[in-house]
Amino acid sequence: MKNNIEYNDHSVVSKQLIKKRNGSITLFAFDQGEGLSEHSTPFDAFVQILDGEALITIDKKDHTLKAGEYIIMPANIPHKLHAPKRFKMLLCMIKA
Repeated sequence: MKNNIEYNDHSVVSKQLIKKRNGSITLFAFDQGEGLSEHSTPFDAFVQILDGEALITIDKKDHTLKAGEYIIMPANIPHKLHAPKRFKMLLCMIKA
């Protein structure tokens, strides 16, 4: 799975694999130092780290995840992502 997306210098790359009315599955590749600013979504999200190391902050609590680990980002709770090292992740958004 992690070979289906490539890192890009100074970028966050995404590749949507499935988009349905009740959810989506998207691959992401974050270059070191990149991230997503704090936001929330109206849906639960499952994140699995495929490569590297991610810092995911949920409701102001930091979680460091490495390849093979996962976390649930609950609906309507602020979260942000940062790449202290390059990382790839699989995001499953559940809308139903």
